[in-house]
Order: sequence, then C-alpha cells, then structure tokens
Amino acid sequence: MTQTNQHYFYALELPQELKAELDKTCGILQEALPFKRWVHHQDLHITLAFLGHANEEQLAISMEKLNSRIQCPSFELTIDHLGVFGKSDSPRIFWTGVKHAPLLHQARDEVYSACLDSGFKLETRPFKPHITLARKWSNDFPFETEMLEKQNPFNKRKFVFQANNVVLYKTHLGKEPKYEALARFPLSGN
Repeated sequence: MTQTNQHYFYALELPQELKAELDKTCGILQEALPFKRWVHHQDLHITLAFLGHANEEQLAISMEKLNSRIQCPSFELTIDHLGVFGKSDSPRIFWTGVKHAPLLHQARDEVYSACLDSGFKLETRPFKPHITLARKWSNDFPFETEMLEKQNPFNKRKFVFQANNVVLYKTHLGKEPKYEALARFPLSGN
C-alpha cells in the first residue's frame, strides 16, 4: 500500500560524474549564496512530470504507457546558467538550467502525455527544465539577481552530459538522499 506522505515523479537521471561535479560547485556557491537547504547531490535531476501521491495501479499504468511510448533517443545537454524561482528578494528555489534542447522537450512531452493518459493531473505551467540546487534564501540582506551572474561557475566552464534515462522516483521525506529510483526507461530512440 502506498503511504500518503510519499510523492512520485518522472525525471531525467543525471550521470554520477555530473552529480559529483555539481556537488563540488555547490560547495563553492554555498559560501556566497546562503540558502537554507542544499539538495543532496544524489537527489539532483531534471523533473519531467510531478505525479504527487499515487497508488500502485496508477504507477503501473503510467510505466506501461511510458515504456510503449518513449521514442526519444539519448541526447546531450549543457548546463550553462543559474536562476531562481519565488520572490526576487527572497527566492524559494535556486537552480541551474540547461541550454535549449529539442530532444529534452520531446522526452518531456512523451512522459507528460503518458502520465496524463494514466489519469494523473499534472502541472500546466510551461516546462522550464532545471536542476534544483538549494531551497529558501536564508540571509538578513535581500537576494539580488546580479548575484547569479557574479557567482555563475558556468561562465568559465560549461557542464556537458548525456541524458540516457528517464527514471520514476519515489520521495522519502525526512531521509537523505530522499529520492529512490523505482524504474528506469532508456532513451534509445526505438
């Protein structure tokens, strides 16, 4: 039986080498950008569809639909900028973004439609692919957008990686790392 405090989502899995590089980068950024909670490096991902609470039958249907529907091949992504969501002076989410990649949007569309067809009610906001690095600005002085450009490590070096898998994750609140991979769907273009 599915516990009520658990959430599920589909995401692009990041390679371990990239997670390690981002972990080092976050260690440096933490000194200049005081956010309250930094994401464990093993939890870094790009969300494609947030499902919320789900029962086992719904999850099984979504996995079956996605397995038969995913046609997107593996593709390359480049991390190149920083951003925030929330209030401009006190953001709730600090993230890094990727250069526009049509295949990323194809993968997202395939996942999104499989989840809709499985009965999930999904967010309708435009897709803004990102990797959440930290949450909740935590300082007496207000956040300023200029800080992002000043602290952007990707001005010197872009992080390029291959997106190979879509993963269904389960959230374990109160644990670290808190996301457990339940199923992988290779991006092979079949």
